[in-house]
Amino acid sequence: MPSPYRALFAAPGSKGFSAAGFLGRIPVSMMGIGVVTMISQLTGRYGLAGALSATVALSAAAAGPQVSRLVDQYGQRRVLRPATLISVTAAALLLCAAHYGWPDWVLFVACVGIGCVPSVGAMIRARWAALYRGTPQLHTAYSFESVMDEVCFVFGPIISIGLSTAWFPEAGPLLAACFLAVGVFWLTAQRATEPEPHPRERRGGGTAMRSRGLQVLVATFVATGAIFGAVDVVTVAFADERGHKAAASIVLAVYAAGSCVAGMVFGLLRFAGAPERRWLLGVCAMAVSMIPLLLVGNLPFLAVALFVAGLSIAPTMITTMSLIEEHVPRAQLTEGMTWVSTGLAAGVALGSSAAGWVIDAAGARAGYGVPAVAGAVAVAVGFLGFRRLKRPAPGRGGSVEQHSERKERHVA
Repeated sequence: MPSPYRALFAAPGSKGFSAAGFLGRIPVSMMGIGVVTMISQLTGRYGLAGALSATVALSAAAAGPQVSRLVDQYGQRRVLRPATLISVTAAALLLCAAHYGWPDWVLFVACVGIGCVPSVGAMIRARWAALYRGTPQLHTAYSFESVMDEVCFVFGPIISIGLSTAWFPEAGPLLAACFLAVGVFWLTAQRATEPEPHPRERRGGGTAMRSRGLQVLVATFVATGAIFGAVDVVTVAFADERGHKAAASIVLAVYAAGSCVAGMVFGLLRFAGAPERRWLLGVCAMAVSMIPLLLVGNLPFLAVALFVAGLSIAPTMITTMSLIEEHVPRAQLTEGMTWVSTGLAAGVALGSSAAGWVIDAAGARAGYGVPAVAGAVAVAVGFLGFRRLKRPAPGRGGSVEQHSERKERHVA
């Protein structure tokens, strides 16, 4: 790896929690598609499979911020292990119910329980923040984590689908649950790098969503999630219409690869301007990159267009994490990061549903209008909320309260 990335791992314990975090977060990309593959193979009911996958996503979106809020208060070890046990137990119930043909309501109850899965990516970013708060290395660490996210979403679905189709239907979700358990218990065993908890009794607590800046970021990322969800669904339909449905996974991997490449390069750069301006520029770039998708007529051109579109994803996500540090109290940092993931998850559900409706009504090519509209909404929300992002609240975030604005902007 380039030297700035190698330098990250000079800190004691960083290699261990990074490896555990990678293992613990890959189930996020495996479980949903694994449930769809498993249920469709066992029952042939794609409607049920989609509904169960959506239940997992919505449950995780609802429970994730609450789990992270408890982590900020009581520490990662005390909260993550019980939450993971609930999620893994629910996954075991789902596998048994699917295998033995139990009633549908049992499947839905199990999927709600799976949603207690902790946001492992937010836990790892919180550890990096505790190590490198107020230094240029934090920007590089956030870049590295965005690259790891993309790697998970490239290989996770391939592993899950491949195992469930080549081995046995329950193999994908089963391996996802095992990865989650091993990753989280390995991570929480590393106490030296665990961020210090912040009990709320002194000031009464409250949710991180009280931050006006975080409200803008989450609202924008609901629209951004709609882009991602719609692109996934429409790309599968586009490839299917052209008789190469299997090629959709390759095309979507190219989309993630574009983000991965951009994230690696972005982490090597240092910026002196205000992070909120870079963030808004990234949101605009994501929106504009959706326009060429309306014009493509074949899969090779679609792959090229998606690779270019992916170049704006990781830099925007990295800058978002820097902005969260500015607008969220240090005692609520993990919760703040998880709220952005929740906004993305909600947007993915909305974008997938809207894209499916458009595809049924007007065909796959017209479906690319959904991410284009979602991109326009993201830009509008970003511009309307830009003034909130320019004014971090006093005492918020780790680096803002201890460093000058000029130095913090250089770090971000």
